[in-house]
Amino acid sequence: MMKRIVLLLMATIGYVHAVNAQTDAKAKTILNEVSKKYRSYDVVKADFTLLIEHQQGNAKDTQQGTLYVKANANKYKIIMTGQDMISDGKTLWTYLKEEKEVQVTNVNASDEALNPAKIFTIYEKGFKYLYTGDKKVGTKVYQVIDLTPIDINKSYFKIRLTIDKAAKQIASALIFEKNGNKYTYNVKSFVANAKVPESTFIFDAKKYPGVEVVDLR
Repeated sequence: MMKRIVLLLMATIGYVHAVNAQTDAKAKTILNEVSKKYRSYDVVKADFTLLIEHQQGNAKDTQQGTLYVKANANKYKIIMTGQDMISDGKTLWTYLKEEKEVQVTNVNASDEALNPAKIFTIYEKGFKYLYTGDKKVGTKVYQVIDLTPIDINKSYFKIRLTIDKAAKQIASALIFEKNGNKYTYNVKSFVANAKVPESTFIFDAKKYPGVEVVDLR
């Protein structure tokens, strides 16, 4: 289940490119502004919550997480309750906490659109996007954009982005799955140009006594 959650997190990724003629010009302008600002940073740190809503039984689950990502590279670290994921752009380490096991795999270049290093630029090639209007929450105004995957075989049929209009920053992403489940990522805090060592993006087994390394490469 946790592995699937992280894969869904990866699905909320990408940076601006013209998708096709059906792309909404206003949505593209908004997303270009978000991308330009985000890519002016070095390392970004973000705390987020993940709300999982299951269609069957109306069950809900909330989890907390922290993401460190180099804005212009494929390096990242995701810390969640059950597992951590670390990548230096070439190797991916998935640390399963309860099992005290780390799985080592190569970063798959063909899965570039599923790379959490681009979590704040969710709208790369492979999506059509549509601006659906503004909404006000308290004193803040948010712009809402719906992404539709061009590949109809995806497990989800829509991602709804909520963007802080003033900050030009993605505040939340809501994923609608075809099976009726919904996954909502809310960014609780955002730190631009966070100061972290380069070692953040490499798994060091010495820091995890007793961990079993399973090399799947």
